[in-house]
Amino acid sequence: MRRYFGMGLVFSLLFIMPVCLMAQDLLAEGNALYDKGKSNVESYKLSAEIFVKALEAKPDSYEAAWKAARSYREYANDSKKKNVPNWKGICKEYGKLGMKFGEKAIALNPNAVEGNFWYGCSVGNYSDGVSVVTALKEGLKNKTQASFEKSYKINKMYTDGGPIKALGRFWFVLPWPLQDKDLSLKYLKEYQKLFPNDAEGQIYLGELLLKMKNKDEAKGLLQKAESSSDKYYADQAKKLLAGI
Repeated sequence: MRRYFGMGLVFSLLFIMPVCLMAQDLLAEGNALYDKGKSNVESYKLSAEIFVKALEAKPDSYEAAWKAARSYREYANDSKKKNVPNWKGICKEYGKLGMKFGEKAIALNPNAVEGNFWYGCSVGNYSDGVSVVTALKEGLKNKTQASFEKSYKINKMYTDGGPIKALGRFWFVLPWPLQDKDLSLKYLKEYQKLFPNDAEGQIYLGELLLKMKNKDEAKGLLQKAESSSDKYYADQAKKLLAGI
């Protein structure tokens, strides 16, 4: 009996080890592709597909799940920023995929920052594709709020203060009566204090201050963002300044 039990254990290990090694190899391949995404947006999409394969090989891999969510979200977000054809359709499709794998990551490790953060960001890009009102009708407001608040609580400095900035923007983009400018101001001011040279943060706070009739402070922030090396944010700043 012991002999057969021992053989069974050996066969189990022989099966598990190649699967684990395959998943690790796929994660490494996905990481390499993700790093190329800044210069080639399609690499984000390809990296997501590799992370999904890693998750299929090892269904309990939290790392594969949250990295798939991140890659799908970055593919959607960068497609929007680069104004690629049908970017709204891309945001709808791949933002939803980011949500799917973000939820998977949260299920695997609910108290880790990555799954919560990238789930919320993916909802944001999905909303870019279908509209905030449609996302609200689908009941995504409370889940998104919870994911960002949890990521803030776990590690608000994750990915250069991403949860702080995300919460500030979240409370601004909601339509009346859900919008909360005071909460938005609280988070965006906190972010600005920590990351004063981030063009996206400057634009978010500048746009909020314009809505709150604080034109002078808004103008100063937007003028800084206007000189950003990131054309997307520089163009956004110019549009806002033109309307003052």
